[in-house]
Amino acid sequence: MSNLREAHRRLAAACSERSWRDDPEDPNKPETIQAMQIALNLPKQDPPARTEVLEAAAKGVVKLCLDERAGQDGAFAEALGQWYGHRIRKVARRARNKAWRDVQSLPGVTVDDRARVFLPSAVQDVHPLVAKLQIGHTDLPQDEPGPALGDAPVIYVDASLAMSAGKAAAQVGHGSMLLAAAMSAEEVEDWVAQDFALSVREIPHEEFAVACARPGAVVVHDAGFTEVAPDSATVCALRHP
Repeated sequence: MSNLREAHRRLAAACSERSWRDDPEDPNKPETIQAMQIALNLPKQDPPARTEVLEAAAKGVVKLCLDERAGQDGAFAEALGQWYGHRIRKVARRARNKAWRDVQSLPGVTVDDRARVFLPSAVQDVHPLVAKLQIGHTDLPQDEPGPALGDAPVIYVDASLAMSAGKAAAQVGHGSMLLAAAMSAEEVEDWVAQDFALSVREIPHEEFAVACARPGAVVVHDAGFTEVAPDSATVCALRHP
């Protein structure tokens, strides 16, 4: 079995027929509180388009989960396995300038110089260079990116929730990861061959509800710790628009 297929098998097994909300997080056992950190490159001068950042975050998460090392034995796969065994919490942080450059050497995946997704860890063990990045102030104005790619996965975001770019980045990361888990090994191999091409589009609630009802839709319901009400459907991932 190839490393990619094994990485996909592990991801699919972790996501199959389970709810992360049923997994206890015990403050007295810090190792149970796991998170994947996502740094968003948001310079003050010439900030990126919101959609570019969301697409980079979504692509980075799935690339990390299906990295060749995720299908091998070793620290990389062990870190993912620990995270899979708890809630798939993601934390988006703002980076810029030197702080952005400094975190590039830490284990993870950078996409288009817009987002870097780091190997998950217990929250208490987050590297100091990442921990000092600000969690708030990650918002970007809505943009108009045009039609989604016609032959690649799309992740729709419920625009009525008015999520910050940081919150939305974490949610689309859930979407890309869970969509990959729902795919066959052959579908994943085809997606890898396209370098995980995808689109993210924020759409009105009525259109979002229609997308969620489509066959094969992967719908993410948020636990409601920040910004949205518990059990809100935040994103919907589809193999094609």
